[in-house]
Amino acid sequence: MYIDKFDTTKKVFIIAELSANHGHDLKIAKETMKAAKESGADAIKLQTYSADTITIDCDNDYFRIKSGTIWDGRTLYDLYKEAYTPWEWHKELMDYAKELDLICFSSPFDQTAVDLLEKLNVSAYKVASFEITDLPLIEYIAAKGKPVLISTGIASLGEIEDVVRACRKVGNKQIVLLKCTSFYPAKIEDANLLTMRNMKETFNVEVGLSDHTLGVTVPIVAVALGAKVIEKHFILDKSIGGPDAGFSLDKQEFELLVQSVRDAEQALGGVNYELTDKQKENRQFSRSLFVVKNLNKGEVFTEENVRSIRPGYGLKPQYLKAVLGKKARIDIIKGTPVSWDIIE
Repeated sequence: MYIDKFDTTKKVFIIAELSANHGHDLKIAKETMKAAKESGADAIKLQTYSADTITIDCDNDYFRIKSGTIWDGRTLYDLYKEAYTPWEWHKELMDYAKELDLICFSSPFDQTAVDLLEKLNVSAYKVASFEITDLPLIEYIAAKGKPVLISTGIASLGEIEDVVRACRKVGNKQIVLLKCTSFYPAKIEDANLLTMRNMKETFNVEVGLSDHTLGVTVPIVAVALGAKVIEKHFILDKSIGGPDAGFSLDKQEFELLVQSVRDAEQALGGVNYELTDKQKENRQFSRSLFVVKNLNKGEVFTEENVRSIRPGYGLKPQYLKAVLGKKARIDIIKGTPVSWDIIE
């Protein structure tokens, strides 16, 4: 699968999520993108919505957050008014991303957002966890023929099946399902990363992780389990504050994430039973058969005078039974490795 010039079959695709971490300051948004690039991110991801395209300005009980989140007590409209990225910034941010050689794409939250992103020729789309039940929107996104990354944070197995079917219905097979725990921040014990591997087997798609836990442990484990995409919220400086600051990584933390992911990739390598030259050299420290007492020609090899010890210059220990009871072809001094040519 290609996301712009990036091939997910070759390395893990690491996304820095800008989200609300700009404080409505375009300069901070750009500085954050630059820092993400310097930290090793492959892409920066925006969110394309406004308070009016995602909800309505209403403060009754339905629209007030009260589910144990860091935003409890606020109305949805108030939160999204603070968190949205101005639409008039999108072209400038995407042009700047090109200057940085950084892929830039977005999560659209309605069809008008998709239309804007299409005009800007984005290379991929992300479906946020809470939009996974909006099948008409997902079909509209998938019909654009670009890779679709889908967070599964609130979805049941049946709903994931529905969304995969919706993408394929419009001819889009470029699907990445992202394991996600939709709590902010999320607990490590709620990650259930084996689900990610099961999604790959069940739906025959690429998989990855959209992570809201603190630290880098969960993404590293995800890579070991086959994640091809890692998404993590990125902030220039946590002192900026904002709705997502509490579960975002700063530059130093994100650099650690990237390095850890790349180390994990290297450690995974491939299936390979060939020994390196160093491994072959180190075989000298393995066990082998040695004569451990002086023997005269014609004397019988016994468990008293032949043992399996280090180093590994003699016959393999598996040949001990074949050697015992045989006679020495020559006089042999203690410390001689056993070989077939000293056996009668």
